[in-house]
Amino acid sequence: MSSDPSIDPYHLPRHVAIVMDGNGRWAEKRHKPRLYGHKAGADSVRDVVEISREIGIEILTLYAFSSENWNRPAGEVTGLMSILQSYLTSELSRMLKNDIRLTCIGDMSRLPDGVRMVLQDSIQKTSGNSSLILNLALSYGSRNEMVRAARLLADKCVRGELTPEEIDIETISNHLYTAGIADPDLLIRTGGEARLSNFLLWQISYAEIYFTDVMWPDFRKKEFLLAIADFQSRERRFGKTGAQLRTG
Repeated sequence: MSSDPSIDPYHLPRHVAIVMDGNGRWAEKRHKPRLYGHKAGADSVRDVVEISREIGIEILTLYAFSSENWNRPAGEVTGLMSILQSYLTSELSRMLKNDIRLTCIGDMSRLPDGVRMVLQDSIQKTSGNSSLILNLALSYGSRNEMVRAARLLADKCVRGELTPEEIDIETISNHLYTAGIADPDLLIRTGGEARLSNFLLWQISYAEIYFTDVMWPDFRKKEFLLAIADFQSRERRFGKTGAQLRTG
């Protein structure tokens, strides 16, 4: 439960998703290499994971590496993979101690062997934990995810396991990477940009969206709690009127 007086512990988003933007620009403003910003961003990840578990968030999805990020300069991609592997290695004991379960969405087959091995090992060793699901979006793109789901469904139709008439919202959701995970209630994007960048396009249909100019390396517990407080100030109607919600 939250110890912060500004946060209502009974009105928390169940699932928070974050586009962690601004690492490179943060470093460039300090006349440092872009990887310096990515390394600093790992500290923000640690802070946000910690406060999420502390206040009672159930699921935290972090957009760690998009399918489009493979198009970045080879040196930056290699550096990002090295930072990811180091983070996973160093954080395993912390995840075990704090009852955090690690999961991953995206095309893991594209990840370097070393990263994939460490990732799979952490996923397996934390699989029994339940206080927080830390869900990393790696080599992830929402359009690719939807294409993959369409192919899976088409294949089932061809094999006679499914008819087109049986395909509904739930069926599609069950064939996405996020099958079995509640949709995000809150999407946060740092770094001053106001776009979705091919992230969880299906899943965020009814998510509240919070944009902030704060660069990811500067986004810590205080900034996260401000986003949660903003979420709690909103009226979520899901197509209904405010009057309907107030009268039950």
